[in-house]
Amino acid sequence: FSVSDVVEVLTDSADPKQYIKKMRQRDPELNSYWGTICTPLEILASDGKMRATNCANTEGIFRIIQSIPSPKAEPFKRWLAKVGHERIKEIENPELAADRARKIYRAKGYPESWIEKRMRGIEVRETLTNEWKNRGAREGIEYAILTNEILQGTFEMSAEDYKKFKGLKRENLRDHMDDLELILTMLGEATTTRIHKDRDSKGFERLKSDAKEGGEVAGRTRKDIEGRTGKRIARKKNFLVLKNKKRK
Repeated sequence: FSVSDVVEVLTDSADPKQYIKKMRQRDPELNSYWGTICTPLEILASDGKMRATNCANTEGIFRIIQSIPSPKAEPFKRWLAKVGHERIKEIENPELAADRARKIYRAKGYPESWIEKRMRGIEVRETLTNEWKNRGAREGIEYAILTNEILQGTFEMSAEDYKKFKGLKRENLRDHMDDLELILTMLGEATTTRIHKDRDSKGFERLKSDAKEGGEVAGRTRKDIEGRTGKRIARKKNFLVLKNKKRK
């Protein structure tokens, strides 16, 4: 997000750059890691040209908003406080996080049958990632590689390819899978978890080999279903498309 655009909207400042300069002086802590949260990126300027502009991600923008003493910034600050309170309650009682997720999916229009599969999928995924953590895989790039091994074996597509196939950008891929896609994803991940435990695999390379096999198990099931139904399991049709059609 463009920092100057956010500041301009929340402060009605005629000179956002000067406001940012004074804001950094008022908040030495923010100023100390300004270069970390703000990155110059070329974006379309008001004159129609691409110009380098200080930008921040969601976390960085929220931190900047906390330093803006403006009535328009107050709703964001209250919301951040509310979210922080909810997060602490969910750490104390994890069931609250599951209940909140269900409410969000209901509000988005997902059917109850799909929601239950999605919630079960979250549990299966968490069990798998706990195994990865305990068996030596590093969060981030290694988790992504292991996930891709499972998806590649299951659907013959990486996560990135699958999102492109469905026309998604920042959206969560699994939130746009139908029932069978979710079930096959769970099968691949649950099988991988079982293989890890049975073999007591440790280290990234062995985990990667297991993930490939787990995905292949789900992939064979997918091919069997496709052979019997004559229809492809992976579908471009997704919840995003359905929701837009309902709006129209």
